[in-house]
Amino acid sequence: MSTKQKSQQQQQQSDVKDLTDAELKDMREVFRLFDKDNSGSITTDELGTVMRALGQNPTEAELRDIINELDIDGNGHIDFDEFRVLMSRRTKESDTEAELREAFRVFDKDGNGSISAAELKTVMCSLGEKLTDDEVDEMIREADLNGDGEIDYEEFVIMMTKQMQ
Repeated sequence: MSTKQKSQQQQQQSDVKDLTDAELKDMREVFRLFDKDNSGSITTDELGTVMRALGQNPTEAELRDIINELDIDGNGHIDFDEFRVLMSRRTKESDTEAELREAFRVFDKDGNGSISAAELKTVMCSLGEKLTDDEVDEMIREADLNGDGEIDYEEFVIMMTKQMQ
């Protein structure tokens, strides 16, 4: 096994540690449904169908990227361990998306789809952060990519993603 393959395998193992028994059971059941010949693997062509069955909606380009990343042995098939890594990563991404949407809703007090300076100041104050109007305006300016004076969801995601890195 090459150094690159070992590194990918170690990364894959760390990605699946947080799965619950129920999640693993669900994944195994779905995987078996698409493993038509009971070979223990599914073809890359079937991968998109499997992911859609689990509530994911990958594009063709995403599928190609996923396959290139996961099919370490290059045999054109995804075994259960490779599939498990993929779904655990996608589940974590979905969880992050849900958390970001919920956080945005907390800031977007009036539900109009954007965060105003007043909303930002109110929420930050409730979190114990006493900010001046100038500090709030600076935060808005840094996150406001389209220049409308407010932070929409896409701008919020970009801002939060930068802070998480």
